[in-house]
Amino acid sequence: MSENNIKSIMDTTMDKLRAMVDANTIIGDPIVVDNITLLPVSKVSFGLATGGSDFPSKTQTGLFGGGGGAGVTIAPVAFIAVCDGNVKMMPVYNEMSSIDKAVSMAPDLLEKAKELFSKNKNKDGQQ
Repeated sequence: MSENNIKSIMDTTMDKLRAMVDANTIIGDPIVVDNITLLPVSKVSFGLATGGSDFPSKTQTGLFGGGGGAGVTIAPVAFIAVCDGNVKMMPVYNEMSSIDKAVSMAPDLLEKAKELFSKNKNKDGQQ
């Protein structure tokens, strides 16, 4: 099997995978509303497969056949809420199966974050 051909397939597949999955995929861009900052946290899973074969040829140049592929799954798992120096982790439960559901619940998350921070201030005697 030609090492250059299989290396080329693997390099291309890994480059495409790197372009899809980076640190910004796991910890998303901050969402700022009022004085609360929400950071989305996602779980990223991926798989990679590559293979190839040399075929016999009547000429000096061999025939090579190969392929590669990868799959990626990104699922929201939590939001990190930051308000006035306090940090809270707000998990997204298993019934959330898609990013659309996580985005649709963002207003509820914001309200819950406000409630959490206001309860802590009241317990500390602050207003």
